[in-house]
Amino acid sequence: MTLIEREDKACAYIDSIADKLKSLGTYLHEHPELGQEEHKAVQYISQFLEAHRFSVQVGLTDYDELRTALRGDYCTDRPYKIAFLGEYDALPKLGHGCGHNLIAMMSVGASLAFSKSAPTEWGTTFFGCPAEETIGGKVYMADAGLFKGYEGALIIHPGGENEIGGTSLATHPLEVTFYGRSCHIASLTDSGINALDCAVDLYQSIKVMKSSVFPKGAVVGAIFTSAGSAPNIVTDHATLRMTVRGATVSDLETIILPAIKQEAQRIAACYGATVEMHHYEPLFKDMRQDERLLSLFQQVMTEFGEVPRILPDDEADGSTDVGNVSYEIPTAQPTLNIGKHLEEHTLEFACAAGSEFGLAQAIKGAKIMAVVALRYAVSFEG
Repeated sequence: MTLIEREDKACAYIDSIADKLKSLGTYLHEHPELGQEEHKAVQYISQFLEAHRFSVQVGLTDYDELRTALRGDYCTDRPYKIAFLGEYDALPKLGHGCGHNLIAMMSVGASLAFSKSAPTEWGTTFFGCPAEETIGGKVYMADAGLFKGYEGALIIHPGGENEIGGTSLATHPLEVTFYGRSCHIASLTDSGINALDCAVDLYQSIKVMKSSVFPKGAVVGAIFTSAGSAPNIVTDHATLRMTVRGATVSDLETIILPAIKQEAQRIAACYGATVEMHHYEPLFKDMRQDERLLSLFQQVMTEFGEVPRILPDDEADGSTDVGNVSYEIPTAQPTLNIGKHLEEHTLEFACAAGSEFGLAQAIKGAKIMAVVALRYAVSFEG
């Protein structure tokens, strides 16, 4: 079978199950579930894959964080295999305001189409990856080695325009709590130790470090989650919760975070306070887009009439746990338009993710991924 014949077979197969795929996307859209609570999504997708001769496993590891993860395998005992990454968690109050229902739909469709048309030495896996919006299921999946042995991983994200390339920011959220000693604010015998003063000083220091210490691309956002109980009592504990991001894991883990932690220790010592720090979410690594896969996506998206804007290698406006996958195996994540100039995490985006146009674009996205995977497989040289 020629490559063109394989591509035609894959696209025809997606057309043959298009209504079922749209029903999947619609069901997820109408039953939004938060991260680690995606039980209906897991059941629906599992049954869908099993009906198409995929073997399905739910849970995957002993990690409680992966209780709503799943994998659907087809002939993964073959010499080569490729992974399609699905997401299905929703946002509080917005439902599928990031379009994860369409991501699942596209990756399921591409997995099935690839299984029907791939060279005989290739197998495939659909990975259902939970909680991208919160703890990052792919972080734990990568740590467990679930992506090892795959020749590549593909995923398409819906968006407000067509894009390929760019990167994502590494992020490792940090919580800092200062502990002082309370007393009455007007006491003549005890001035106490004001933990809020420590937290405010750290907040101000970080603003200065952004321009003088941190490397290019650093982003730190902070809020006070504990700042005292009454204005006439010296605050005995105060907490800053921060999203801390860098252009690369190296920048984040060796420069930005150590500088923040060192400054927190210095401030605590100056006031006679103590400080505790912990990461309340895991490390999301920066995205390393694979050039071979990006080139194929550019070709295929253009052939399907979705000419992508090419992003500079260092352009990043967010973070994703797909970055952790990209540190393990060749990975690419382009963006496919489901409505011009839409912004993710909005009500308008959630509506587009359930619209007829959004579903039709997801059918096209499944075809694009399947064709990219086939061209990658046929030309693969290790």
